[in-house]
Amino acid sequence: MAYIPLAGLSLRDIEYVVAVDDLRNFSRAAERCGVSQAGLSEQVRKLESLLNVPLFERTRRHVVPTADGARLIAHCREILIAARTLLEVARAHTGPLEGVLRIGVIATLGPYYVPSLLPLLRRSYPQLTLQLTEGLTHPMLGRLRDNELDLVIAALPVAGDTTRSAPLFDEPFVAAFPLGHPLTTEAVLTERDLAGPDLLLLEDGHCLRDQALSLCGMAHQESHRLATSLEMLWHMVGAGEGYSLFPLLALRHREALAEFIVTRPVPGARRHIGLIWRASDPRGAAFSEFAGFLRDHPPEGVMTASDEAAVPEMETARA
Repeated sequence: MAYIPLAGLSLRDIEYVVAVDDLRNFSRAAERCGVSQAGLSEQVRKLESLLNVPLFERTRRHVVPTADGARLIAHCREILIAARTLLEVARAHTGPLEGVLRIGVIATLGPYYVPSLLPLLRRSYPQLTLQLTEGLTHPMLGRLRDNELDLVIAALPVAGDTTRSAPLFDEPFVAAFPLGHPLTTEAVLTERDLAGPDLLLLEDGHCLRDQALSLCGMAHQESHRLATSLEMLWHMVGAGEGYSLFPLLALRHREALAEFIVTRPVPGARRHIGLIWRASDPRGAAFSEFAGFLRDHPPEGVMTASDEAAVPEMETARA
């Protein structure tokens, strides 16, 4: 193959193209990349000129890749993954847990776990600069595989052979009922007791929705009333709309509506929280040690997990 000089080919320009493809909008892509829209648009045009291929169809209403553009953008993504891996290998050589560490945490855990975790990490890992992201499991695992995150803290297990994981702790579920609900008089509350029409759930896409249905032995049903967040779910219970399951840590500091809500433990109902990273990441051994550190400092009220703890087989949550 003839030698092809790389002069004019910029990783930054490739990053711009991938951002436009992700967001299908030049303005939002520029905001993500921290540049002006005019500057990003100009660099994308320069790359198109260098490649002699139009990458996007542009109209007032939409931005979509051309047929050739879609093929080339897939290669752009591979180039960015390779470039980030290069940086990680170099960083692992000088200090596996130094510098920037990008961690994603599921939305039903992050606000209740991270605030107490941050002071501990600042004291014990002063050389780390943390970049924290909160979201749904499935999109964050996608970002992990695309090398946009280094670690994800989520419910185990996760499917696929491209990741590795280590258990951190088991978080009990607690049932929350409006005052006067008949189930509050049960001597011992079981998971099957909760399989009724008044069970409130989070919207599809939250792993907690799938876990609640699985625990209660119920299939996905359109008839269930849904909430967009745990905060909304709490207010729906307080308003007498029904009952739901909450992770234990999410019940901290819930003075609002507490006089209208009765909480009850559900023996055996829990989720398994773990640390997840790419199997190909050269810092795997350091991440495993990091998981051990987090296991040794669990939040109050959860059940600790040993390094050898087996995660029970269950259907992997979609998000």
